[in-house]
Order: sequence, then structure tokens, then C-alpha cells
Amino acid sequence: MTVPAFEEYVPAIDCTCAGCAEQRRTAAAGLPTRHGGHPAAHGARRAMVLVTAAGVALSAGLAEAVVAAADPAPATDPGRPADGPAAGPLEPGPDSPQGGPGPVRGTGTSGSSASPGGAPALPATTRADIINRAKKWVTAQVPYSMTAYWSDGYRQDCSGFVSMAWNLPGNEWTGSLAAYGTRIAREELQPGDILLFHNLADPAQGSHVTIFGGWTDYTHTHYTAYEQTKPHTRKQTTPMAYWTNSGSYVAYRYKGLTSGSSGSAGSLPSATPFPGAAKFGAGTKNDDVTRLGKMLVDRGGKGFYQVGPGPAWGSADRKATQAFQKAQGWKGEEADGIPGPDTWSLLARATGHDIPAPGGSPSVPGFPGRGQFRPGQSNGHVDKLGEQLVKKGYGKHYLSGPGPRWTEADRRNVEAFQKAQGWRGTEADGYPGPETWRRLFA
Repeated sequence: MTVPAFEEYVPAIDCTCAGCAEQRRTAAAGLPTRHGGHPAAHGARRAMVLVTAAGVALSAGLAEAVVAAADPAPATDPGRPADGPAAGPLEPGPDSPQGGPGPVRGTGTSGSSASPGGAPALPATTRADIINRAKKWVTAQVPYSMTAYWSDGYRQDCSGFVSMAWNLPGNEWTGSLAAYGTRIAREELQPGDILLFHNLADPAQGSHVTIFGGWTDYTHTHYTAYEQTKPHTRKQTTPMAYWTNSGSYVAYRYKGLTSGSSGSAGSLPSATPFPGAAKFGAGTKNDDVTRLGKMLVDRGGKGFYQVGPGPAWGSADRKATQAFQKAQGWKGEEADGIPGPDTWSLLARATGHDIPAPGGSPSVPGFPGRGQFRPGQSNGHVDKLGEQLVKKGYGKHYLSGPGPRWTEADRRNVEAFQKAQGWRGTEADGYPGPETWRRLFA
């Protein structure tokens, strides 16, 4: 009788054959549920394959049994709307496999540290500190690695980078980072929040996480992303939510976030109280003027600045501030171009109405804000939107109405209008932004 032979193998992370894919899924399922499974890229779990070289002789020959896993169905881009154009093959995700949960090197503590009550430990931090820690890796151009650790003890992959920026007690991965955050809507994103995609079916395929650094323009279609990917840490303008698997990224806010303002000056205006009217106006020059200008650019004021924003107060700052104030419906002294506590509060908290697109038709009503068009909202802006959709020929999903209450019919009609502009993915999600509003009423 021939002795069975044993062979040990590790499924290749980039192999697309059914066998390796199945082994990666098996490896991922072996970890506790609270971790979401372990990525095959970590290489810590191996499968033993029993190969029977010779069995029982049946009739005149050998009976050979081969068990093969079925090929998975071709993956499609989950970010593409279901009722949009035919879905195509999934584009390659970021080439950034990651390690699993573990300690911060040199501390002796374990990953996924928990408080006595069982909940993850939450060191307090601020938005400014999160971004400043992220910037340190960008400046150092920390090389990407799923096995190496930087001098601060954090693993040099995408999830280690976020663990470092959030100042977590251990190195987490995409399957465990969500336990440290609160899920939020994308329109609520602020600097220091994250966008997370954990591919539960196959964690080694496309899973990734980025740090949100702020919107790059008033359309909210692109943002500044801090991320750890090959070849090294980078800060880059990125389409919302990512180049691939866009629809599957989920926004999270760190649970241990505080409203403190530690960190460098000018880091994050949302955590800064109104500095006083004396900081603005002719002849002033300070960091608060720069901060004001950046907030105005984020709210649609980019067209007012040929250069900057900068620390020296200029006519661009005054005009952009006045445009923002008028967008709120203010007149006279309330729209004098000098920020007061109310103007500053709306800008810092990313609330109120955005500045209408420069050069737009005077007949276009000011965009009332994204928050007016969400489930549960009922207001005149929704009614006005619906009436305009019908006038433009995009009201086919209304069975009755339109009316003041936001419904799925409103969303689908807006989505149809957005697709008619040639937009796709998150640009055609059915929720109107300033550019959708401008084109609809132009």
C-alpha cells in the first residue's frame, strides 16, 4: 500500500484560479467574526492538501477523484447603478494587500485592545491630530509593506496607516477598523474621517481604506485622500469614493474624536471657534484669513480666487464671503463681505447654502443645501425640484405629485437627469448637489 503524500501550499494572493480563491475564502473564515476574517495576504494560515497517490484497485485500473471548486461569477463594479448601462468587469483594486490585527511594535500591547467592558479602547484625539499624523507619513514617504513596521510601531500598509493616524492601541485591518468608528453618510464627511472598503467575500481582493482630508471643490465629487499604497504614502485628489469599487466604500468617524484644537495652527477650521471680526478686513494678515478662504473655496468660492487663498485679506476674500452670505438669503449689513459669528459657524460646520456657480444665470435660485433632499425631509425646495424635473422631462417616476416630501421617485428622477449629463457612479446617485441644481434650473 502506498503511503499518502502530504503537500503544504499557500494560495497566491494574485492568482485568480478557483482553487486559490477558495483557499483564500477558507483562510478568511477561520478568524473570529469580530475581525471579519483574515486576509490571505497575511500568509499566516496554510492549508494542508491530502494527495492520495494510489488507492484501491477497481477492475483493471485506478479510480481518480478530482474535486474542483466552481469558478466564481465574474465580478462587476458595485459602484455602478443597477439600472445604468450594462455592468462591465471589475477593474483591479489597489495593489495593497494588508496584514491582520496585531500589536504596535515595541509596546508589548496586543491589537484590538479593549476596555474592561469589552468595547474597543478609544484614545482621545482631534481632527487636527489625525491629519497631522497622516502628513508625517506623507512627508517621510513611508514605503508600502504589509510586513514591515515604521519607526512609530505601525504596520506600513493601508490599515496600519489609519491605525497610526487614529492613534489606535494596535495595528488593525479593514475587517476590524469599523469597530472604532461610527458609520456616517458621505455628505457628512470631515477631515480625519475614513472611507473603508472591506471585501468580506475575499478580503485580499480590493479591500482598502483612505483618510478623508477635505473636499476639493463645491461639487463634492473629489476629495483629498491620505492613503498608504504602493510605492509609498501619498496625498492625492481622488474621486469619491475611490478609483474602483467606489459604491462599496463606507464612511466612518472615529468614536474617540474630541472637539479640541491641538495640533498645528490652521489645520482644521471645523474645530476652531470664531476668531473675532478684527481678524478680517482691509490691512489684516493672519492664518484665520487663509482658513476662511479655504472654507469659502470648499463651498463654491473658488472662482473668486486667481491665486490663494492666502493670509493677506483681499477683494477676493470679501467678494467670496459676500457671495456666501447672499446665498443664505442675507441682505444689507448681513451681506457686507466681512465674516461674523454666523457666517463663520455655517462655514466651519459645513452647513447652510453653497455659493452658486460663478457665471450662472441670475434666474437660477440659490442651491438650498444637500440636507434638504434626504429621506424624511419635507419642504418647498423638494416641491420646486420636482416641478422643475417634470418641466425638463424627467418626471416619469412620479405616480402622483410631485410634492414637498422627498421620495424614492424624486431620487430616481434626479438620477435620470444626472445620467443624462453623462455622469456615472456617485455623480449620479439621485441626490442633487449645486451643479445638478444649476443645470436643472438653467
